[in-house]
Amino acid sequence: MGTNLFSINKPIFEMPFFLFLCFIGIVSSQLSSDFYSTTCPNALSTIKTGVDSAVSNEARMGASLLRLHFHDCFVQGCDGSVLLNDTSSFTGEQTAAPNVNSLRGFGVIDNIKSQLESLCPGVVSCADILAVAARDSVVALGGQSWTVQLGRRDSTTASLSSANSDLPNPAFNLQQLVDAFSKKDFTTEEMVALSGGHTIGQASCSTFRTRIYNDTNIDSSFATSLQANCPSVGGDRNLAPLDSSPTTFDNAYFQDLQSQKGLLHSDQELFNGGSTDSQVNGYVSNPSSFQTDFASAMVKMSNLGPLTGSSGEIRTNCWKTN
Repeated sequence: MGTNLFSINKPIFEMPFFLFLCFIGIVSSQLSSDFYSTTCPNALSTIKTGVDSAVSNEARMGASLLRLHFHDCFVQGCDGSVLLNDTSSFTGEQTAAPNVNSLRGFGVIDNIKSQLESLCPGVVSCADILAVAARDSVVALGGQSWTVQLGRRDSTTASLSSANSDLPNPAFNLQQLVDAFSKKDFTTEEMVALSGGHTIGQASCSTFRTRIYNDTNIDSSFATSLQANCPSVGGDRNLAPLDSSPTTFDNAYFQDLQSQKGLLHSDQELFNGGSTDSQVNGYVSNPSSFQTDFASAMVKMSNLGPLTGSSGEIRTNCWKTN
């Protein structure tokens, strides 16, 4: 006869507590910073080498990798779902309005994954690669580091509808931003800190056209300079830097907001006579406070709804399920 919970000779309440936790699946579901210390000891250094090389080759890639992690975590948790390609029988998240023609960095993640599969096959998840690559990208561009908790597993599903509904829109006003982040259990203060991720990278004309032609809370010379490369019609994918030092992770983003030089409408909403103005001022006067707050908020974001234990899988290729 098979053994069941109630026929174990030793009563379950006499089990050592740790074994009991493992038995009911609690310990196995925890993320930890040393998750790969024995199973793939060179995992973190391999990811860092891949990120450093990619960012050295193109500084903008650091922002792209950070964004990839953010767009992963805000849609059904940090599970690598954003990496799944569409197939004839599967619809992923890459064609969602916030993602289409703008997500980048897939090749960098694939290259890192390939190296890790050679080192330790079937061990390191794509979701964990995204989380570590985001941290390493920020550090490569001058930002503060943080400890990434590890042990996420990869989803076998994705959600186009959630990508369309849950990711913040560049046209959002302050309340819509607060609501979008609150839905993921972030405070308004954490939302402002995470918005500072726009201190690196570029955005396409289609995301800021309305702002530079219609908004009134914008420096006029700044708007005019942007209009030269972002016509009222056409040029949708022409790029402009998100702040005045787009390859350095600093507080220039917040300085620009004070000068009404936020590129996106949603950026300038953080400094527009509302409740978050004081936090923007604080990050300008105390740059290190931004770095610390950003790092803390990133730890929280990277812990959104991970798959752990026996949930999900460890993909062999990040762009398709096993």
